[in-house]
Amino acid sequence: MTLKLLISNCLDKAFICFPVSVPLKHAIGTLLKKDFRTTSSEKLFLNSLPLKNKNMFYIMVYEVFKNVASSYDLMNDAMSAGVHRLWKDHFIRRLGPTSGTKLLDVAGGTGDIAFRFLKYIDNLNKNESDDLSVPNHIDGFQLHQEDQDLSSSSSSSSDEEDNHVTHHVTVCDINQEMLDVGRQKAESYGICSGMSWLKGNAECLQLEDNQFDAYTIAFGIRNCTHVDKVVEEAYRVLKPGGRFMCLEFSEVKNPLLRSLYDNYSFQVIPVMGQVLARDWKSYQYLVESIRQFPNQEDFSDIIRNAGFRMVSYENLTFGVAAIHSGFKL
Repeated sequence: MTLKLLISNCLDKAFICFPVSVPLKHAIGTLLKKDFRTTSSEKLFLNSLPLKNKNMFYIMVYEVFKNVASSYDLMNDAMSAGVHRLWKDHFIRRLGPTSGTKLLDVAGGTGDIAFRFLKYIDNLNKNESDDLSVPNHIDGFQLHQEDQDLSSSSSSSSDEEDNHVTHHVTVCDINQEMLDVGRQKAESYGICSGMSWLKGNAECLQLEDNQFDAYTIAFGIRNCTHVDKVVEEAYRVLKPGGRFMCLEFSEVKNPLLRSLYDNYSFQVIPVMGQVLARDWKSYQYLVESIRQFPNQEDFSDIIRNAGFRMVSYENLTFGVAAIHSGFKL
């Protein structure tokens, strides 16, 4: 047995016991002129699985988010050093909802966007009423002290507040475990009005046409098999004049920054997943799914093709993420 063959065989076994990213595995494989064995999730990103076996893709994605549900918020903080919070805050400000807005938040199981939506409108209503107090409630429901960044507080009764509540957010997610985490957070915040929870598939929403003023999806659309169908469904359920907004990881254009970002993503984030959540493979999937998502221009074309007008996007943090927007006119 040649030394090269011996090294190849050893690496083949090592990659099974100690997973590494697909790009690194293939870089080593190129040097040794060897095709290493790949897992089903890795083959997905080598274009041998998508669309050919939709059920396998669906099951894999469901299992990924089932596995990470309890640690999802922690890992978001760890992976982005908390920057995802700033992105989401800016995302809601760009949406600019009002007290009458009916929002559908898709792939929003843990409630990050929904809670920000409620906070934004709560603050808006207080500014309009010239209330100079510093409340800690959403729609009259008390929050825990550590979660006061989600809202402001007041001593007015919940019954009185509810009489004026016209806004509503429906949180839709295909994964029950993610929805359960969101519900638990809402209960801990004391929120029991202004929002509802729905298990559903973004590609085939069991909702009526022309129902919502706004549709949001944050860091979820890249996990869908048919991105175009997701956007078409968004168009269908929006009222005329309604707005589609998507916050998603995107393409860093600068070559140097892209190289640094790729190295961090593929070599650091899966390790963090192993340390913080004991789940290397799920977080490796999350990273690799980002690289498979269309870039800013291509995704804008998908939005236009679904029928949206005034389509635009805004890069965040050099293009690490982007906010996409379109209107149903």
